Amino acid sequence: MKKIILLLSATVVLISCSKVGKGEYLITGTAVGVENGKTIILETQGATGMGLVAVDTVKVENGKFEIKGKVSEPAFHSLQLESVAGKEPYGKVPFILEEGEIKIAINKDTINKSKVSGTYNNDEYVKFNEELVKIQKSLMDFQTKNTPLMNTAQQNKDTAVINRLMKEYSKIQEVVGADSKKKYGTYAETHPKSFISALIIQGMLNDPSVDVKKTEGLYNSLDESLKNTKPGKAIKAKLTEIKTPSVGVTPPPPAPAPAEAK
Repeated sequence: MKKIILLLSATVVLISCSKVGKGEYLITGTAVGVENGKTIILETQGATGMGLVAVDTVKVENGKFEIKGKVSEPAFHSLQLESVAGKEPYGKVPFILEEGEIKIAINKDTINKSKVSGTYNNDEYVKFNEELVKIQKSLMDFQTKNTPLMNTAQQNKDTAVINRLMKEYSKIQEVVGADSKKKYGTYAETHPKSFISALIIQGMLNDPSVDVKKTEGLYNSLDESLKNTKPGKAIKAKLTEIKTPSVGVTPPPPAPAPAEAK
């Protein structure tokens, strides 16, 4: 009985320590080496799908910052760090804005090495990207190794070398593409609660050669909360569109009946 009471007490403490309520998010960030007063902009895609719009801004203080607000469903956002005078703007830090406490450590020197963690979908997003990088490593290695050679060949108009390198690159690209596609499918099959899965399925339906029945099965297996997100609703609408005959299309005439034997 004493163990049960202790367990319940621990649960109450954990709940009370949460800094966010239902439908809220808290971004707790670090920006080591960034001077006080620099602005960090929270951005998302505009309603038209073209360009980014600012959602919120905050100032860096002693290498730290916080952004808090409300959110109804997961969606991709990014953080933009104000540029230093005379330099190009820093790149963006992509992440999934969702309910919960999100931790973001901005690396001002190499922005793509910034770290995001703290919530289920962001942890999944990081792991998924790490696995994709492994799949695409052979392509990156080939580019790193052969870019100087390609540049020299182009300067010398050495078509033999250029064609050879392009042929080798295409072969690697084909393998990487197939492995990446397989990874997308496997992930969606095994992660029905991940926001990434909903985005993958939505992307699948843009492929004319997609197996609609299989894709519909993946959609049906998604967690109900994901079906109610914008990607989830878009998937349902697309499946309905694919399965509904086009209006105004006249069906082919029935085949003529076989002639009776005389």
